[in-house]
Formats: sequence, C-alpha cells, structure tokens
Amino acid sequence: MDLQDQLKNLFPDHTPDPEENTKDSKQNLWLQDDPILCKYEKRKGKPITILEGYTGATEDFKKLAKELKTKLSVGGSFKDDKIIIQGDYRDKIMSMLKDKGFNVKRVGG
Repeated sequence: MDLQDQLKNLFPDHTPDPEENTKDSKQNLWLQDDPILCKYEKRKGKPITILEGYTGATEDFKKLAKELKTKLSVGGSFKDDKIIIQGDYRDKIMSMLKDKGFNVKRVGG
C-alpha cells in the first residue's frame, strides 16, 4: 500500500486538482535561437562557471539559475544578466540545458 492509497483511505471524498499532477520538469522558459554561452574562469584562484547570453525575461533566467544551483547542490548568484556557478560544472550544465531545449555554446578551454 503506497502513500496515495493511504491518503485515499483517510480522505475518501477528496478529489485531486488537475493542476497538482501536471508538474513537469520543463518549465515554461522562453527558448531562444542564439546560444547561451558557457564560460570557465578563475576568480581569486577558485573556478567558476558563467552562463550569459540569455535574451528572455530576467525572471526566467533567475528561475533557471535557481534550478541549476539546486540540481548541482552548489552555490552561485545572478548578477548583470549572468549566472555565476561556483565550480567547474560546464559539462553537467550544458547537458542539463540541452535537455531543456536550449542551444548552448562552450567558450574557452
């Protein structure tokens, strides 16, 4: 007996909202034709990954930054229309963005 069956037994009159079950991994982010640039730099001796070149809404880019940081379990920030991720995660970030449908270009090394 899984959790859904237990909840149905506890609350037999409850009907689930259709919006609750339609959560998918792809958010409604605007996909652009130009590639997002994925750079690697060292600042103060520590590696960082920088994503720039997104031409959509700033809020969408902030959501993307938060999602990347939580999936990679790393720190980072959003400044000057750039996502800054602590560490060298270019390969992982590029594969995640390609799965979402973005066009990504690797810059440098």
